[in-house]
Amino acid sequence: MRREELGDLAAFMAVAEARSFTKAAGRLGTSQSALSHTVRRLETRLGLRLLTRTTRSVAPTEAGERLLETLQPAFEEIDARLSALTELREKPAGNIRITTGEHAARTILWPALEPLLREYPDINVDMSFDQGLTDIVSERFDAGVRLGEQVAQDMIAVRIGPEVRMSVVAAPSYLADHPAPLTPHDLTDHRCINLRLPTLGGLYAWEFEKDGREVKARVNGQLAFNDAQMIITAATAGFGLACLLEGQTTAHVNDGRLVRVLEDWSPPFPGYHLYYPSRRQPTPAFALLVEALRYRGP
Repeated sequence: MRREELGDLAAFMAVAEARSFTKAAGRLGTSQSALSHTVRRLETRLGLRLLTRTTRSVAPTEAGERLLETLQPAFEEIDARLSALTELREKPAGNIRITTGEHAARTILWPALEPLLREYPDINVDMSFDQGLTDIVSERFDAGVRLGEQVAQDMIAVRIGPEVRMSVVAAPSYLADHPAPLTPHDLTDHRCINLRLPTLGGLYAWEFEKDGREVKARVNGQLAFNDAQMIITAATAGFGLACLLEGQTTAHVNDGRLVRVLEDWSPPFPGYHLYYPSRRQPTPAFALLVEALRYRGP
């Protein structure tokens, strides 16, 4: 194989994983037309159609799927070997891409990363905020951060934070006109502010548990957001009940802008975990990051 053909294969893999020439071109730092030309050149050379293109989507053909299955582990091995070369440097270095939610980034990741990055200026961290459950393998992330119960079984998971609880809250002005709910079933009589999580099928179902009894409530209301801060803003303005992580509402409860309800139905559950593929060979930089984030108790 000629060396320039590796670039064509990498271009095809980027498009096939992203299912989009536009997204792949942005990731590779090239133009959409140049990327399309590269993939067509590869298809011509192989005598096979690798991608099915429509005006709205791009998907691998059967031949494309087979090629992608061959390329992914090979390129991952190349990436791992290249990253391992950083061991020859005096200090760990390299790029680490992480997908996370905003709350975890602000409360856990950044406090741990700030001193690490000051000590190791050659370690670069690219953090992407996403409410959905991103496929870190296909999206080429090194790791993700999610609540423990959301981590796939085939991933290595490292606990990086304490247990968490959900918090149902409302403004005093709202509760003045609507009696506080005593059980999750009472939520049917209330206006609620929904949280939209695209990869979980739409709106988050509020989860409760008491005395071993679990309840999932599908709530209704005038508003739905995919941003926790907007939910808090709407709740403090009196638009209804909201259900968020306890840490996202504590300051507003403490200063009286929000009142907590159904607290006895909100037990603790596994908190944030860093997760990454089990076959990943940690580089020195990544190993340092894992140890900096590892939760060691109160």
